[in-house]
Amino acid sequence: MARWKQRPEGSTWGDFGPDDQIGRLNLITREKVLEGIAEVKEGRTFCLSLPLELPGGNVLNPRRHPPKRYTTIRGGLANYNYPFRRENPDWIDVVSDDAVLLHTQYSTQWDSFAHVGQEFDADGDGKPELVYYNGYRADADIYAPPAKPGGVAWDSFENPEARALGIQNFAVHGIQGRAVMIDLESRFGTKRTNVGYDDLRRIMDEDKVEVTKGDMVCFYTGFAEVIIAAGGKPDAKTMEGSSAVLDGRDDRLLQWITDSGAAALIADNYAVEALPSRPGTGRHPMMPLHAHCLFKLGVPLGEIWYLTELARWLRKAKRSRFLLTAPPLRLTGVVGSPATPIATA
Repeated sequence: MARWKQRPEGSTWGDFGPDDQIGRLNLITREKVLEGIAEVKEGRTFCLSLPLELPGGNVLNPRRHPPKRYTTIRGGLANYNYPFRRENPDWIDVVSDDAVLLHTQYSTQWDSFAHVGQEFDADGDGKPELVYYNGYRADADIYAPPAKPGGVAWDSFENPEARALGIQNFAVHGIQGRAVMIDLESRFGTKRTNVGYDDLRRIMDEDKVEVTKGDMVCFYTGFAEVIIAAGGKPDAKTMEGSSAVLDGRDDRLLQWITDSGAAALIADNYAVEALPSRPGTGRHPMMPLHAHCLFKLGVPLGEIWYLTELARWLRKAKRSRFLLTAPPLRLTGVVGSPATPIATA
C-alpha cells in the first residue's frame, strides 16, 4: 500500500512500487549495464573524482568543510609511523593508521533522495507534510533541533522513514551502466551561463548526442578546472561567476529530464543547476531542478565531478558514450556520499 494518497504532479511516485527507494536507478537494468560495457572500445580509464580535499575552504557552502585527518591512538601514542619494537623488541614492523572526518557532500559526490524533499500534502488532509521521494516522511518532531558544536549527532535523527532513502540503496543496487557526455564548456567556456532547453537541444543536435532511457547524463562545464586552478583557496567571486549551469526554472528543460528517461544527472559544477535560481512565483522550490529530480522523479544528482580529461578525449574521438562505474559509500542513512567514479571507454 502506498504511503501517500496523492502524489506530486508529474512525479514517478509508485511507478517502481510503493516502497521503492532507488527511483530511476531501476532503469539501470542488466541490459543497460551490457550497453555500457559495449561502449568500451579501447580500455581507457578516466578518474572522474577531484581530490576530496578540493575545492578547499568553504566558499561554495559555508556549512561544508574540507576533510580532517587524524591518527588512531595506540598505547597513548599517535598510531602513525609506529614501530612495533615499542611492544616487542623482536618485532620489526612499522604501522600507520588514520581516520578522517568527512563532510559527505564537500567534493565529488552523490546526492541521495533524502537530501532534498518538499512540503507537500501527501495524505490529502489539506495540510502539507515534510516528505521526500515516494512519500517517505520526515519527522516534524526532530525538524531543525538545536545545533551543537560540530553539528547535531546523527542519533538525534532516528527517523526510519527518512533514513530509508539513505545513500546505501544506491550502493546496493550498483551504479554502473552507460553514460552520455554533453559538452557545454566547448560552447560557453567557463563563464557563468544559464543553460535552458533550447541551448541544450541545440548542442545535443550539433554533437549528435542521444540520451535513451536508463542512461546517466554528464554535463561538462569546466568548473572543476576553475577549482583546481584556485589551488585550494577559491574566492567567492570567481566561483559564483564560473561555468554553465542548468536553468532549473525552465519548465521545458525539466520536461526534457522527465521525457529522456535519464537515470542520473551529473555535472562538474557545484549543484548541476543554477544557485540561486531565477525568481519563482508563489510558494515554490528554492532549488527547482533538485526538487524535480530528487523529490519528484527519483533521479540522483552527481556534483563537482572531474570530467575534463574524459570530455576532451571523447570530443577528439567523436564519441559521447562510455561505461560509468560510480558507487557511493555503503553507509546507512546518510543523505550524500563522496564518490570516486571511473569511466571506461
